Amino acid sequence: MKAIRMHDYGGTEVLRYEEIPVPAPGAGQARVKIEAIGLNYVDVYQRTGLYPSTLPTTLGREAAGTVDAVGPNVTEVKVGERVAYAMEPGAYASYAVVPAWKLVPVPADVDSQSAAAAMLQGMTAHYLVHSTYPLKQGESALVHAAAGGVGLLLIQLAKRRGAKVFGTVSTEQKAKLAKEAGADEVILYTRADFAAEVKKLTNGAGVPVVYDSVGQSTFEKSLDCLRPRGCLVLFGQSSGPVPPFDLGKLAAKGSLFVTRPTLVNYMSDRRELLERANDLFKWIAAGELKLRIDKIFPLAQIAEAHRLLEARKTTGKVLLIP
Repeated sequence: MKAIRMHDYGGTEVLRYEEIPVPAPGAGQARVKIEAIGLNYVDVYQRTGLYPSTLPTTLGREAAGTVDAVGPNVTEVKVGERVAYAMEPGAYASYAVVPAWKLVPVPADVDSQSAAAAMLQGMTAHYLVHSTYPLKQGESALVHAAAGGVGLLLIQLAKRRGAKVFGTVSTEQKAKLAKEAGADEVILYTRADFAAEVKKLTNGAGVPVVYDSVGQSTFEKSLDCLRPRGCLVLFGQSSGPVPPFDLGKLAAKGSLFVTRPTLVNYMSDRRELLERANDLFKWIAAGELKLRIDKIFPLAQIAEAHRLLEARKTTGKVLLIP
């Protein structure tokens, strides 16, 4: 089968389109014939070595397809069933072996591309607004990278919970997308100080929560957007990791909270995984959650897909097709 393999860390030149053996499922595993693969910023972190792994490796942590073989002791799925998964390495390939408990059945009214587009980013948005900081009716939230894959879903799920949403973006085009997703106010951080704008929009009070996937370049000002006892949810670092930080500043800025969650801890068992994924599929099928699939590339063009993602030239989701 074809797969994207990585033998060293570095730029897009380390991504090799190779022929490797089709894997066989072991006990508790199923093999998925992949139809669509989701591209995520975590793939860039792994490619550059920011999130190291054992080399050589096959990148990719999200896909949808059909179960074509199962190992011993598998009860969760069966051969021929349409499934999707996230947070399991090896998705940049024609086939992947996945622990069966991580496979979510995909309903007939959700296609494979939508399923692949929804899993990692959709479940991330779900846990952020339902669990990490459960938004309440009438609260306000600041969402950075509001026109990105997670950002557009975060806006919609925050609005479902009755929140007022402020988003930050870099361009007018991205501002339009964030508005269409339901953002109440959109701040172009390239033209205005987003912390000052948030204070203005809240009459100086600040917001109870900031959802920040950007990291280094937004961290300090994100804290300045919070009301006393507010929470900064740092769930990514597309601009780089946040440097060592004096925790005393949290007291000085209003007894603030900071958390650094990751999806793997919010889908820790099959019950939680199915609960989040089934919510997403139900809302997608009903037309209540809109996915924006921005670009679709053949798997062989993975380098170009990574370049566009890193250059922040994508809005919504990028998919790869084996």
